[in-house]
Amino acid sequence: MTTDYDELPKLAMIHTVPGIIPVFNELVGLHLRDWRSFNMVDESLLANTIREGALSHQAIRRLSTQIWSAVDAGASAVLVTCSSLGPAVDVALPLCPVPLFRVDDGMAIEALQRGNRIGVLATLATTLRPTTGLIERHAERMGLHVSLTNRLCEGAFDKLRSGDRAAHDAMIREGLASLVDSVDVVVLAQASMANALNEMSETRVPILTSPELGVLRVASALNARSGAEEMLTVKETAGR
Repeated sequence: MTTDYDELPKLAMIHTVPGIIPVFNELVGLHLRDWRSFNMVDESLLANTIREGALSHQAIRRLSTQIWSAVDAGASAVLVTCSSLGPAVDVALPLCPVPLFRVDDGMAIEALQRGNRIGVLATLATTLRPTTGLIERHAERMGLHVSLTNRLCEGAFDKLRSGDRAAHDAMIREGLASLVDSVDVVVLAQASMANALNEMSETRVPILTSPELGVLRVASALNARSGAEEMLTVKETAGR
């Protein structure tokens, strides 16, 4: 018996860069086949954070409103795909009535499994601190010592925003060239950076991006949750 599409649980994805939506839709179709997704976009959340130079209390409140709006729209889980908003996701997490995920969790954990010298490459200064903070927090939880090397591709995001993806991607590849000889693994701090790898040959060290690793972590967590709920149902039924 097949499940009707309308009966599938819904994953809401909250974006600040519209161009990455097709990538995430494809990844959900590949790794979360028992789910369907819908997208919410608010470019101003990132634009205001860039302008202010840091994540403001207002941005945290506004993202929380977006998350609750997604839940009200029927979402059974929510993924926030903007790494700059990661700390705001952490604030909302304890109060969210459905599973809530930040996109860079999977990438941070994978990086720690690849080595202790980790390079972090970003196109926005507002993303460097949340990404490095997340890696350090997971390292502490896992009992690992890490050395982080940060690089900022200054001006690259402006190129992307103006529609010059080729220049954006070229700047990222230049940044990678300055990192790969001194680290064990490199993480690209923003989902919008992943496209720059398409024209690169194999590198000396792994280069991790958040979209697929993020969706894989969501899939793993939701599958584990579903399995636990099924087990609980079986136990309750057997006890009647």
